[in-house]
Amino acid sequence: QVQLVESGGGLVQAGGSLRLSCAASGRTFSSYAMGWFRQAPGKEREFVAGITRTGGTTDYADSVKGRFTISRDNAKNTVYLQMNSLKPEDTAVYYCAAGRLLSTLRHDTNYWGQGTQVTVSS
Repeated sequence: QVQLVESGGGLVQAGGSLRLSCAASGRTFSSYAMGWFRQAPGKEREFVAGITRTGGTTDYADSVKGRFTISRDNAKNTVYLQMNSLKPEDTAVYYCAAGRLLSTLRHDTNYWGQGTQVTVSS
């Protein structure tokens, strides 16, 4: 069992930056690929970024490539999402998720956090 708790969301102006954190409980954090997803009002939840168990490989949605960076610290059981050059269309609830493999993370996750709101004003 893995419990995930996100933090770091808030209100920011367009062009600004935020860093989200996701703290995981349990000893098996390094056994999971980790990812960030988001859901905007009236839209389906979508994949944002993912990272392998060791942090050696990452994957991004086209809409955030070059602006967002995912990273992890297995010693701290934490995964991060650095978000730069934020746009109003990035406004959403951001969720942290854990899955077995990065290659299947977009469609196969085992655990979810409760989400943190990110609002980007124009």
